[in-house]
Amino acid sequence: MLDIFTQIEGWVETRKSFALATVVETWRSAPRMAGAAMAVSDQMEVIGSVSGGCIEGAVIKEALEVIKSGTPKLMKFGVENEDAWAVGLSCGGKVTVFVERFMAMQASEKAVWDALQQNIRTNKAAVLLSQLSGQQSKHLLVQPKGEVQGEGASEALLKAAQTVAQTHRHQIVHHQDEQWFVQDFPEKTRLLIVGSAHISLDLIDLANQFNFETIVIDPRQIFTAKTRFLSPPAHLYHAWPAQVLPKLRLNHDTYAVLLSHDPKIDDQALHLLLRSEVAYIGCLGSRKTHAKRLKRLEEAGFTSDETDRIYAPVGVNIHAKTPQEIALSVMAQVVEVKNNEEVV
Repeated sequence: MLDIFTQIEGWVETRKSFALATVVETWRSAPRMAGAAMAVSDQMEVIGSVSGGCIEGAVIKEALEVIKSGTPKLMKFGVENEDAWAVGLSCGGKVTVFVERFMAMQASEKAVWDALQQNIRTNKAAVLLSQLSGQQSKHLLVQPKGEVQGEGASEALLKAAQTVAQTHRHQIVHHQDEQWFVQDFPEKTRLLIVGSAHISLDLIDLANQFNFETIVIDPRQIFTAKTRFLSPPAHLYHAWPAQVLPKLRLNHDTYAVLLSHDPKIDDQALHLLLRSEVAYIGCLGSRKTHAKRLKRLEEAGFTSDETDRIYAPVGVNIHAKTPQEIALSVMAQVVEVKNNEEVV
């Protein structure tokens, strides 16, 4: 749902009547992973996707019925299902989709949506449990400190929520005679950008689209106060890296890109980042520029094992020439490293 969260917020604010279809289980080469979602309004407006196109028609048709009746529907498509072939699921996989009126449309569930919305807006983790069996939708929201929004939470369901939060793997759990889909909403991965240069504008915009929490640090007033962002960063600091970085969580969910073109700024950031747990450090500049950078770091006491963490020249080699192309190459490399980390 995170990839369509902003659009869903807009629909809720305008009191649009709509259903949410969520992929709750997949097998083999299903087109999208569990947790993928599509919203369908009563006017047949559609945002998101549950399969990339191959079962959308059937799901949209069912969603319109669910909006009218209020009764959720669990839809299963697979190679042994003739209906699945009819709508084009010929990739040899299986997918189960849960279709329900969106929770904000139901008075009894509105508090769960409000809590989830607040957590996503403030970048706090949560686990959403959706009951798949029953004549009406029912949800629970479990927050990091164990607070629960919604009624009917049992010890077994809370344990399942804890497991999903630890593994970040959405799953269906069986509790008594009920089925629940347990979906993780982790904190956003952070993209830390040092230097609000021309490339940064496109990189911030791309990172926002990919659901990163964007943080920009630059002590130069002309770049922080005068820049018109395509989409604004979540946090913008007009300060030196040494003033900001010690206050941030520099953990394995943080990816750092240094773009200031100023060794005084970039080196100060590197001295802190290289001995932190950040998952990625990328630096702008040519091989010649990077060789000079490595020399300075060596003189500052950093070992080759430490400096080998730096990706430089930064970005996937797509022979980028424009700021937009460079930003694309950087974002591609960040995503590549992030996805490799998740596989491991």
